[in-house]
Amino acid sequence: MTMTLGDRFGRSFPYLRLSVIDACNYSCTYCLPSGFRATSCRPPQLATDEIRRLLAAFALAGMRKVRITGGEPSLRRDLDEILAIAAAQPGIEKVAMTTNGCLLLRRVSAWKDAGLTHLNVSVDALERERFAAITGHDRLPDLLAGIDRALGLGFGAVKLNAVLLKGLNDDQLPAWLDYLRDRRVSLRFIELMRTGDNLEYFQRHHLRASVVEEKLRAGGWRELPRAVDAGPAREYAHPEFLGRIGIIAPYSKDFCAGCNRLRVTSTGDLRLCLFGEAGIPLRPLLQDDAQRDQLLATLGIQLGEKDAGHRLHEGETGLTSNLSTIGG
Repeated sequence: MTMTLGDRFGRSFPYLRLSVIDACNYSCTYCLPSGFRATSCRPPQLATDEIRRLLAAFALAGMRKVRITGGEPSLRRDLDEILAIAAAQPGIEKVAMTTNGCLLLRRVSAWKDAGLTHLNVSVDALERERFAAITGHDRLPDLLAGIDRALGLGFGAVKLNAVLLKGLNDDQLPAWLDYLRDRRVSLRFIELMRTGDNLEYFQRHHLRASVVEEKLRAGGWRELPRAVDAGPAREYAHPEFLGRIGIIAPYSKDFCAGCNRLRVTSTGDLRLCLFGEAGIPLRPLLQDDAQRDQLLATLGIQLGEKDAGHRLHEGETGLTSNLSTIGG
């Protein structure tokens, strides 16, 4: 069976975000301020054979990009094998990963050799003390060294993610501009999203992405035309800077109109939306290669139920209690 993943709103979904682990070793104030706490009753994460069957089916249905996420994906000892499995699937053109960079300096070359083509690294501040206060770890020097190493390895793209936090890192733009002047890297400012357990934090630290965009325009940055298959970021460039800046603003008008991604949790549940109300268990259909047609049929049926957009504006966060559970 061959098919194209699409919904009733005319959107297609060539992009899968696959969480391979829900654990994270950081304690970021906006995600896991008390650190990750495992529960004895949680099901095991997908095994490599299950991941292979999942990716093979999605690739047959038109997936061209997979992003490996967590939690923190580098905590999986078999990460290199997972990357190689993804890279081996016919039709998959981009194998990306988002990481907090805790093992970046030590492992980035091996990830590249295993098949990783695109890399995103979380860097919420460029001041060492500020970075430690936000993440709970004093690792910024090694992280920045790892990014510089990655930039020399020939990845299709290296992008940095920074969550906008009022009162915590909203004064970091001048430092970021200095950093981007001579580095060919894309920085993504991500508007803080409300989740099931961060209402008080959200109310205290939420900063509209439009505030940063106004500063960029005033400084001569210009928004680039959006590609047909572009992700959610509005990207800005400046003739005096090698780097670019992307803005991901989930509270902006029509944010969901260009949605092109699906998500699968580390235990095999399909999430049609980051803030959806339900997870559809795919794991029972990942136990044998002969189940592929049934898996594809299930994906097609479920996409018929996908909503036009999230309901964050109404304060509805769905199943997402914190972003570590599904990797953002």
